[in-house]
Amino acid sequence: MENDGFVKVSGARENNLKNVSLKIPRDAFVVFTGVSGSGKSSLAFGTLYAEAQRRYLESVSPYARRLFNQMAIPEVDEIEGLPPAIALQQQRGASNSRSSVGSVTTLSNLLRMLYSRAGNYPKDQEIIYAEGFSANTPEGACPQCHGTGRIYEVTEQSMVPDDSLTIRERAVAAWPTAWQGQNLRDILITLGYDVDTPWRKLPKKDRDWILFTDEQPVVPVYPRYTAEQVKRAIAGKVQPDYMGTFTGAKKYVMQTFAGSQSQLMKKRVSQFMLSALCPLCQGKKLRKESLSVTFDGKDISELHALSLDELYDIFKGYSQADETTTPAHPEKNMVTQRIAVDLVSRLETILDLGLGYLSLDRTTPSLSPGELQRLRLATQIRSNLFGVVYVLDEPSAGLHPADTQALLRALDKLKATGNSVFVVEHEIDVIRHADWIVDVGPGAGEDGGQILYSGRPEGLRQIKESKTKAYIFNKKNTINENPREPQAWLKLEALSRNNLQNLDVAFPLGVLTSVTGISGSGKSTLVSQALVTLVSAALGQKSKDEPQDNSPDLLQEENLQLTGKITSGISHIKRLVQVDQKPIGRTPRSNLATYTGLFDPIRKLFAATPQARKRKYDAGRFSFNIAKGRCAHCQGEGFVMVELLFLPSVYSPCPLCKGTRYNDETLEITFNEKNIAEVLRMTVDEAWRFFKEDASLARGLDIVRQVGLGYLKLGQPATELSGGEAQRIKLATELQRSQQGRTLYVMDEPTTGLHPADVEKLMVQLNYLVEQGNTVILVEHDLSVIAASDWIMEIGPGAGVKGGKVVCSATPKKFLQFSSSRTAPFLAAYQTVKLATICKD
Repeated sequence: MENDGFVKVSGARENNLKNVSLKIPRDAFVVFTGVSGSGKSSLAFGTLYAEAQRRYLESVSPYARRLFNQMAIPEVDEIEGLPPAIALQQQRGASNSRSSVGSVTTLSNLLRMLYSRAGNYPKDQEIIYAEGFSANTPEGACPQCHGTGRIYEVTEQSMVPDDSLTIRERAVAAWPTAWQGQNLRDILITLGYDVDTPWRKLPKKDRDWILFTDEQPVVPVYPRYTAEQVKRAIAGKVQPDYMGTFTGAKKYVMQTFAGSQSQLMKKRVSQFMLSALCPLCQGKKLRKESLSVTFDGKDISELHALSLDELYDIFKGYSQADETTTPAHPEKNMVTQRIAVDLVSRLETILDLGLGYLSLDRTTPSLSPGELQRLRLATQIRSNLFGVVYVLDEPSAGLHPADTQALLRALDKLKATGNSVFVVEHEIDVIRHADWIVDVGPGAGEDGGQILYSGRPEGLRQIKESKTKAYIFNKKNTINENPREPQAWLKLEALSRNNLQNLDVAFPLGVLTSVTGISGSGKSTLVSQALVTLVSAALGQKSKDEPQDNSPDLLQEENLQLTGKITSGISHIKRLVQVDQKPIGRTPRSNLATYTGLFDPIRKLFAATPQARKRKYDAGRFSFNIAKGRCAHCQGEGFVMVELLFLPSVYSPCPLCKGTRYNDETLEITFNEKNIAEVLRMTVDEAWRFFKEDASLARGLDIVRQVGLGYLKLGQPATELSGGEAQRIKLATELQRSQQGRTLYVMDEPTTGLHPADVEKLMVQLNYLVEQGNTVILVEHDLSVIAASDWIMEIGPGAGVKGGKVVCSATPKKFLQFSSSRTAPFLAAYQTVKLATICKD
């Protein structure tokens, strides 16, 4: 058959793909590349993986299908020769702190079995089954803290931070601030409590009842009445406004935290809760019976707290031990040896991927997307599946060049066991490693979606339109030999957090600094956490240093403690801007145009047209979030949800507004023959040309183009943007501001998801910020960015407890001379790339 050994795609039209057809070899390492937004992911994930998933799901029962997170059926005529597929995408860890490295890798299951069957029990204690060693089961969880390791309490001091205030002046800060808080104060007046005496002067009996009672009396409420007027009203049986139910402050806090669906409400009440180590289990989360069982002299909680490197060293010995070591317990020896062999085999794969610094009890919300993807990759390598297509989304994201080599070894193992590896990637070292390259482009969005090349790497050299080939073949790279001079130094002392221990560090101001180091060395802890927190506090700004999912997580509180201080240099900084990869909004109502502020001048232009002025339409009329202009049927969403019992819910365009979001009257208003919905459907590039007469608006749109986002639509919902796109939208928003200088910009891996051509555009913008008198500090692995920096700081030398120190800090030229640096050899090699490195037979 002609297609033997190949996957053949015909007529793919997903997203911006322009009816493309191509063939891709199976049992090969295939890289999909191209500029950001070119259509790589639409081909690899939206077409190939989505079709493989659809075919698999057709073979399972309709009931089972409901358990899958189903992708949309791809727009494609035909795909031949497609094996089953497994996707390993970049995604944040679960927001639940009970999910951990141990549970993701299933290593915890093996340890629980080991302790159950081969642990050393105290005399006369009954055997405990495996689930009895899990903090997530009733059999294993400590009865006092329910398996969290911490207890949460509210005290008078936490709920009433200022006892000089009266109840009327909101002394009970834990109560809600809006109407409900007023309601509770009114109820206290009815109950006869004094709301106008400072809290500290109230009788202790009254204070305790108000804060800690479980009683919930229902009483008549007379808002705006004085205490005397309320007494008279009750005596005279005056009809109250309503009957109010009282809730004590502690009860309100605990109920809200446990039961509210609003993350904002949970976050607010969590500030009144004090977290402390559970006195019964001492933070180990398990019952005392489970903790009394030991192995290698440690209880299971102590084993979970070790790094995977340390765990490997322990079990390596047991895996090689003779099964007859202790003749009295042959079955124990057999269980120990067999579980140890399995543990060591699984750990070897994880360690080879550079994750030995993690511990089994490390929670998944604290992992980066790259760390989580590599943990899942390690699990797949161990599964020994055959004939599967693994589709990976930028597996090199967040990886130091030293770790990328280990990643490639892991992917080669998958290929060697008879699988196909399809990778969406921008990293040049990964592209060079490919057996086959699919280059999508030539541009992004509407300017992309074509297959420029599909073949062996060396053939890409002949493709004129390819923006990738220049970075692979003989591109002469240079390091910055004329770095800018620092204007001052920001000095931080005695920093301690995670693996930073009593660290002193100095950042140059007025220049562009790259902070690098191997994965897990402590770069993000230093820059995105410690530096940001201390500078925010010094400037009186609110810190963004929160869990990534933005939900209150008291279980992580102990990991967030930071000590240290700024000793000099803060006077040279007026403002801090952390440009992170968190979403710009959580609903489709937030989009590129609204976030950047570009939608405001656009709406004003529509409101200024003769038609709009005649009808007295203001700018608000052209917002889909305001009732007067939006479609009444879909409330400005543009779509309606159709629920299907055994299939994923389908979102179809609103039948009334046809997906435009606006009512007919609003759409009758046009600017240069386009209505507001048609403008929102324009890409940034199209809008820039369309609004070129408006200098201010055109400048704002041009800045979004310059950070490489010209392919996005103005109305692109926030929920459809990648982390890298969200970060660049934030950067573009910042670049629109008039620059006053003395701003510190902090970014964590801004090159994530960027093609080398887009990285060059990004560097132009970052250098512009520095030239305006600002400071830019990046956490970065990209060698082209590091080479172009004014200053390089490396954190290390290793990961986890072996890291957290400043290995070297210097200008690029001097940096190359540090023999202890893990980055310097890669930076030196980066300067010249030879064709021989990618040619394969």
